[in-house]
Amino acid sequence: MINVKAQIAAISLIVVITIAMTSAQNKIDKEKIRYVAIGDSYSIGEGASPNESWPALMTRHLNEKKLHVDLVANPSRTGWTTQDAIDRELSIFIKSNPDFATLQIGVNDWVQGVDAETFRKNFTYLVDQMLAMLPGKNRLLVITIPDFGVTPTGPKYARGRNISEGIASFNKIITEDATKRGLCIVDVFPISKQMGDDPSLVAADGLHPSAKEYAAWEKVIFPAAFELFGK
Repeated sequence: MINVKAQIAAISLIVVITIAMTSAQNKIDKEKIRYVAIGDSYSIGEGASPNESWPALMTRHLNEKKLHVDLVANPSRTGWTTQDAIDRELSIFIKSNPDFATLQIGVNDWVQGVDAETFRKNFTYLVDQMLAMLPGKNRLLVITIPDFGVTPTGPKYARGRNISEGIASFNKIITEDATKRGLCIVDVFPISKQMGDDPSLVAADGLHPSAKEYAAWEKVIFPAAFELFGK
């Protein structure tokens, strides 16, 4: 004879277990940190590969530290300026519903002759729009522009200008605006100068960083990102 009470008890147990597993999975999903990187060639890993870019390396490193970070989007593209980021990256950023973000952009503004006032206006707009989507200012990490002028083919983009001084002036704007908003900033400008002394740090195109150089950047970016998650 079929034991109806036993069957009901078994079914009830299965339902309870299913609900518990679903709840646990939802909790895990909620704990995942959705990371979006906004930038240009330096954020997408031009000269190496997207998998060797510093955002990808940092994501793996953070997960090794038991932080469940998922790089859900990296719409960065080679050659893009702050205006391109506003026009083409922000919409992806918003749709991605990020919990954490990084911003490294500005080199192409300088190369293309964007004036300092316009650059500051665009950079400020980008930062404010990103902050509006994030949980707090401790979830946005700003990275400075590297000195590409030390690379073999970098000087051809100078057009009679001093690359190091020009990039330094844009980095000053980045630092001022980020500091004003209480944001964390990582300066890769000094490290990037090593590309002028070590050919292994430069990609085959003679302009962009190699995978080795991106890894060197990540070593200084990662500690800052990890510290932010402790705040």
